[in-house]
Amino acid sequence: MNKSLLPYCCTKLVLLGLLATACQRQPVATAVMPPIIKEVAPELAVEKGVSEALAAARKQLISGVAYDLRLNIPAQKTAPIAVTDLVSFTLKDNRSPVQLDFKASADHLHKLLVNGQPVALDHRNEHLVLPAAALKTGRNVVEIELTAGEQSLNRNDDYLYTLLVPDRARTVFPVFDQPDLKATFTLALTVPLEWQAVANAPVRDSSITLNGRVPGMKTYRFATSDSISTYLFSFAAGKFSRVSRTTNGRPMTFLHRETDPAKLRLSLDPIFQLHADALAFMEQYTGIKYPFQKFDFTAIPDFQYGGMEHVGAIDYKAATLFLDEGATQDQVLARSNLVSHETAHMWFGDLVTMQWFNDVWMKEVFANFMADKITQVSVKNSSYDLKFVIDHYPAAYGIDRTAGANPIRQPLANLQDAGSLYGNIIYHKAPIMMRQLERLMGPEAFQAGLQEYLKTYAHGNATWPDLITILDARTPADLQAWNQVWVNQPGRPVFSYRISGGHDQRYGIYVTQTAEDGSDRLWPQEFDVLVESASGEKQQVTVKMDSQEKGVRISFLPKRVVFNVTGIGYGVFPTAPELLTSTTKLNDPVARAATYVNLYENMLNGQQIAPLALLNAYRQALNLEPEELNLKLLTGQASAIFWQFLSPAQRLAVGPALEQDLWAAMQKNAAPNSKKLLFKTYQAVALTKAAQSRLYQIWQTEKALAGVKLTEDDYTALALALAVRDYPASAPILPAQLARIKNPDRRQRLQYLMPALAPDVATRDTFFASLHDKAGRAKEAWVTAALGYLHHPLRQATSEKYLPASLDLLQEIQLTGDIFFPYSWLQATLGSYQSPTAAATVRGFLTAHPNYNPQLRAKLLQASDDLFRAEKLVR
Repeated sequence: MNKSLLPYCCTKLVLLGLLATACQRQPVATAVMPPIIKEVAPELAVEKGVSEALAAARKQLISGVAYDLRLNIPAQKTAPIAVTDLVSFTLKDNRSPVQLDFKASADHLHKLLVNGQPVALDHRNEHLVLPAAALKTGRNVVEIELTAGEQSLNRNDDYLYTLLVPDRARTVFPVFDQPDLKATFTLALTVPLEWQAVANAPVRDSSITLNGRVPGMKTYRFATSDSISTYLFSFAAGKFSRVSRTTNGRPMTFLHRETDPAKLRLSLDPIFQLHADALAFMEQYTGIKYPFQKFDFTAIPDFQYGGMEHVGAIDYKAATLFLDEGATQDQVLARSNLVSHETAHMWFGDLVTMQWFNDVWMKEVFANFMADKITQVSVKNSSYDLKFVIDHYPAAYGIDRTAGANPIRQPLANLQDAGSLYGNIIYHKAPIMMRQLERLMGPEAFQAGLQEYLKTYAHGNATWPDLITILDARTPADLQAWNQVWVNQPGRPVFSYRISGGHDQRYGIYVTQTAEDGSDRLWPQEFDVLVESASGEKQQVTVKMDSQEKGVRISFLPKRVVFNVTGIGYGVFPTAPELLTSTTKLNDPVARAATYVNLYENMLNGQQIAPLALLNAYRQALNLEPEELNLKLLTGQASAIFWQFLSPAQRLAVGPALEQDLWAAMQKNAAPNSKKLLFKTYQAVALTKAAQSRLYQIWQTEKALAGVKLTEDDYTALALALAVRDYPASAPILPAQLARIKNPDRRQRLQYLMPALAPDVATRDTFFASLHDKAGRAKEAWVTAALGYLHHPLRQATSEKYLPASLDLLQEIQLTGDIFFPYSWLQATLGSYQSPTAAATVRGFLTAHPNYNPQLRAKLLQASDDLFRAEKLVR
């Protein structure tokens, strides 16, 4: 029995029982069965959220959905937004009420017409219930007049934008908010006269309304959109600059609020070209032309995510798109990757959409997977293999090593919990899994399978089993068994090895795989091992791990063994202590990156490598690592070790030498981007007054070390770093930095952060108290940045008291915030703590809430993993 049909089936069994009893009591000729069934037709309970049962029932009954929306948006962000919502759909059976999803208070609803007739408003448990008596089999038209719900309208003083994934469309207007009821949207926006507007479809026409001395209004009427899922419906409106270009034959329009002439000069050409390159790659790889009416994008200050793949109207975080002279290679690659990711979504997610949000990871894994391939082509001198290791492995391990690890594919009973499915497993472990699958099948068979999948389910919905079935037919491998451990279960393997043989000068390396959780699971995969002899002879062998132990012949007795040198394998690989000092001697930058990752993971597991020993090794590597991306990896790890896994006494002891090493490496390194990475690390770890004075002098004079290019954003970050150190004590630094900033959006951000960095505890207490109110958490990117400073290791003596209340707020944050906010709230709150009392607070919270939301419990365990490990590692 299909679980999603359980309510219907149970009702049907009761009906059959009643009918059987009735037939026993009267002659068969007098039993009137159809009317009885009609009178007691099954009706789904009206529950909060969008249950899987409700979604399945509606999919069976409803089709041909179309929305005609008219919104009147006043200039004042506190003024209500009037909406007319026309919903039309075809209904197979009108015996039961129909539930429209609307998560706002009932007083937002003003008038309801069903098929032209007035109907009493019945709003309960986040649903507008349409009575069966007002509906008909066939085409129905529902007209609703309301005030828009504003949870997901993101209103600012002079702009707003929607962000409706995964189930936030229902917070704005009544809708069938589930991914497999795709619909067309016809939108009209009335906005202040000077505002620009963009939506999923092209502008059909516009008109201006003048009202005497009152500023006028402009109405944008958009064409009917392509058929899309509700979470992809989008519009943005406000005081934006509009840039339109045709690149590689593709017309594109870009809305933005950037005012820095240097950023505009340096960024506009690459932004348009990156989109054009990504579109060309996706058309070639998939064999499908861009499948929608138009292709535009908008840069939004402090957007909650890096980007969001709305059909024809992608939204981006502005800071990721607009770069300047000081941009590092990592920032350039990150921009390319982001643009490529969101563009790839036009095929993976928008053209073919998951049937239910338990498969939300599918659209994300393919977007990331394709983005890595596109960036390899679109950015000169980018190393695909190196970038893949650095981007994905640390982030995936950061979740998969924890007690809260989740599988890639997770069950989902109600769409209101879909936000908790997002995270680094679907964004980073899934691409690693997919790369293993491509290697298992072969690139050609894998690509052909994806093309078949997209063509089969174009403009519709599909599940992961649908795709696995298509791919399984193209390979002799057992993808069902492979899928079970890689996709349906969490965790990672731990590897060990032994060397055997030698009596006949024949040797073998035998690799054993065990699950980190102690189970007997096997992750089928391939990885490469480099062995070196005492005389310097080298041999690289591939281990095809299809059993618990696998032996591979090698030509000599090895002195050094380096695992996963091509960065393909997944798990905790053994690292010998001698790698601490010899990693930089590996010629291949990918091998060095994978080894840095392995060293860090072994340190976290408390195996052979102590935190201080690893930090000292990284200090030596600062002068020896030539690759910029690797330098970013090891400096990031060094900073994490310094703050999270050294005791305060160890920090004071090693800090001066670390500062000196960083400064010396910065002066010695000739590469501007590498110099800047080293400067940022110096800024992050500066503890001595000498280092802080040097940084203050750089900020005050706006003169960096020769070869280091610092921009306005860099000087703001420098001022924040000094403020959290209460330097200088004589006068707060942030008001002076605020006076330097010209862009109004960046000024507002710093103004928000300033109380969280105030030198007096009372001001910081007041700031934290403001976060209890949803209005204080409106700009989520600002909130998490502020929390990072509020809970900085140098402030934890006065901030640890905030932890209990922070944990108590978590459920509310999940309900009121966007999908990444609960985890980012926890990470920004707990991520730097190492004290036993902080760990006890988390454990006490978990003990006091034994029936806590399982997804949130997992997020809490993920975010506190470093804290728990610090208990064992910090000495």
